[in-house]
Amino acid sequence: MSVYRIAGIEVHKKMLAVVVADVAGEGEYVFERRQFGATPGELDKLTDWLTGLEVKEAVMESTAQYWKPVWRKLEGKYRLHLAQAQSNRAPRGRKEDFRDAERLVRRQVAGELILSFVPDPEQRLWRTVTHTKLQLTRDKVRLTNQLEALLEDCRIKLSGFVSQLLGASSRRMLKALAEGETDAARLAALTDAGLRATPVQLPDALAAAATLDPARRGLIRLTLQRLELMEKQIAQLDTMIAKLLHEPSEAVLRLTEIPGVGVDSAQQIIAEVGPDAAVFPSSQQMASWVGVCPGRQESAAVSKSDRSPKGNRAMRRILAQCANAAVRAKGSARSLLPAHCAAPRPQ
Repeated sequence: MSVYRIAGIEVHKKMLAVVVADVAGEGEYVFERRQFGATPGELDKLTDWLTGLEVKEAVMESTAQYWKPVWRKLEGKYRLHLAQAQSNRAPRGRKEDFRDAERLVRRQVAGELILSFVPDPEQRLWRTVTHTKLQLTRDKVRLTNQLEALLEDCRIKLSGFVSQLLGASSRRMLKALAEGETDAARLAALTDAGLRATPVQLPDALAAAATLDPARRGLIRLTLQRLELMEKQIAQLDTMIAKLLHEPSEAVLRLTEIPGVGVDSAQQIIAEVGPDAAVFPSSQQMASWVGVCPGRQESAAVSKSDRSPKGNRAMRRILAQCANAAVRAKGSARSLLPAHCAAPRPQ
């Protein structure tokens, strides 16, 4: 009789609960249990143990990021699956690590687990870099808002008279303010000729510079330095992403032909689904994975809910941003609608 062994791995930060069973036989599964640590040396022991038992397939579960080093260690040696935690829930009061691992094996064989899409190592690196850039961009926006709040606290009303608080003119004025300049007229003279504020408005908005205390000047200086560091790091990440996505650059360029999709959005899409989205057999399955199609909760031939699944949050965010940009783009389908088809404005 042929032997086909599957391992179930319950992953935690410091330990792994591992079980192995032959699923090709008849009757109840007989599990071999063993506990391992999560250090590289312990993962080597895990690999040797699974190889010695001639394991062909492994399924693991983790609600955090602790599965990643285990996956990287076992990748290429076994057929791997990552189960979503909610599909392997235990009855209340019956949760135990080895039982959870055994349940993973049983439900994997029965096809009852919801499995996560784990891309290849190269694409995972793309995701890591693009996600890092996204987080840094969000931090920059948050810090810009903090700078505006600090200026309001200092009674510097600059943001009401410039189109961009971090524009070239604003930066020159803020740097001079942080270095100790107290004359509002000299600060206003640092602006470009095309600034929308009048020669009277800008000095009035900067009048509080004469009484600004050193502590607040220091806070403005520190905030500007942090913003400059973030911008430098974002530029470095842009260069890194361009190098990593050099081979699928044609796919990036094709995506930018879609209204609303820029280079940055196209790079994020490629990082999430791959250059050709070959892992998805159909567009319907990809839409379901993203979470942009109606769900179905049916009982007694009646749908109780059509709420969309959660899906991939990163892709949903990107597509929503691209859609918002597309409807504002010149020549888009929305802008070409006849006047009588436009939505009425609220009174």
